[in-house]
Amino acid sequence: MRILVVSQDEVPRLLPMAECMDAMAAVLRALAEGEALLPLRTVLRLPGGEGAFAVMPAYLATPPAIGLKAITVFPGNEGTEYDSHQGAVLLFDTDHGRLLAIMDASSITAIRTAAVSGVATRVLAREDAGDLALLGTGVQAMTHLEAMLLARRIRRIRAWSRQEESVARFVARAEERFGVVVESAVSAQDAVAGADLICTVTASRDPVLEGAWIAPGAHVNAVGSSMRTSRELDTEAMRRAALFVDRRESTLHEAGDFLVPKSEGVIGDDHIRAELGEVLLGRHGGRTSAEEVTVFKSLGLAVEDVASAHHIHEAAQRTGAGTWVELGGERRH
Repeated sequence: MRILVVSQDEVPRLLPMAECMDAMAAVLRALAEGEALLPLRTVLRLPGGEGAFAVMPAYLATPPAIGLKAITVFPGNEGTEYDSHQGAVLLFDTDHGRLLAIMDASSITAIRTAAVSGVATRVLAREDAGDLALLGTGVQAMTHLEAMLLARRIRRIRAWSRQEESVARFVARAEERFGVVVESAVSAQDAVAGADLICTVTASRDPVLEGAWIAPGAHVNAVGSSMRTSRELDTEAMRRAALFVDRRESTLHEAGDFLVPKSEGVIGDDHIRAELGEVLLGRHGGRTSAEEVTVFKSLGLAVEDVASAHHIHEAAQRTGAGTWVELGGERRH
């Protein structure tokens, strides 16, 4: 049985951000229509709390695909030669259950996560939004910058991180890659002052964005935290915002940004306005006014990985990219 192997360097060429944004919009609509099976992720916390191992399976009816992502999350890798998220996405067919491909998970995660934020920005941010603040300057910051440049006409970019050297590296890479000017902010508050687009893409376990700092009418993509006990937004930020999510069930079980203020009695389950797929389908109107603050809480879903892997597999077959290896799997007599 021949298996396609796609490396980290090959994924971005086979999954361009613009195409991924279209694919993510389609898969979120499919999820809202009930055309996907998606159990909650299984997470193994490692001793000492320094890392975690997660397995995320999913089935997608259209395009037909089965797959899973097996990934480690080591936030302490930020600033080293290793990504904070590492692992593999496995893609199977739905006719015979054949393993079709093994792909680098780090690059897929970086692209599809930002692509979903790009979709959220297109449907929730004000049309004139263009003052962008990036809290965090790691891998996700770069892909989110790319997605924001596609989602809106960006006129100003500010970036902040607790690590000054990380900000300097990000500014240089961003300006070289996209030809844009990025300002280094001295604090998170300085970065978001007056911003109408904010992306929190940190590895912080404690809030880096306070509600009091958020300008009226801003849209926030809250991305970095995916655990019950960690959050990037404080309670006031969640209280004052219209909250949209990738999936209700995941938010109610996994999102510290939501669960901490809920445990404080400040918000309840009904604080979730809608899933992003419901907005894309027209079942919910999204933003209700120019002054409303909207937050999209992204947890990352296995169906997004499976849809991305399917897209990559199709592109690799068309272009001859990737490496084909013999893995066995034929019936033995």
